[in-house]
Amino acid sequence: MTVHAQKPRARRFRTTARFAATDRPMSQLNITPLIDVLLVLLVMLMLSIPAALHKVEVNLPSGGTTTEPAIIHMLQLNSAGETLLDGERLDDLALRSALGKLAEDPTGIQLHFETDGQARYERFDKVVAMIKRAGIQKIGFVGNQQFASWD
Repeated sequence: MTVHAQKPRARRFRTTARFAATDRPMSQLNITPLIDVLLVLLVMLMLSIPAALHKVEVNLPSGGTTTEPAIIHMLQLNSAGETLLDGERLDDLALRSALGKLAEDPTGIQLHFETDGQARYERFDKVVAMIKRAGIQKIGFVGNQQFASWD
């Protein structure tokens, strides 16, 4: 007695809907998610508009007032390491006292510092430290155009 195994029969699925009236696919879009997104965007817009309508009053200065320009003093450091303040040669002690007097000036001053390219860096650093210790806040380095190219 030989028993032959039977092949399982392949199941057949229906290609058409059981209760469909026609075999055509559904042609209507489901717009419910679209309406939900639009409603959320509308609510967000309604909440953000009142925040944009608030005003902040700012008192701006009128253009008629002018301030006097600050007095500009020129400090030069030459290649020999000598310092000249407004054309007058000063040693370190005199330079410290002159810078201290300039810093105490209530009208506000600007110090322009020009250095010769051949001056030693140590001397330059020492003069900058004196300026800082004197308390001068507005300092500008002028004459740097000559150092723009190293050719």
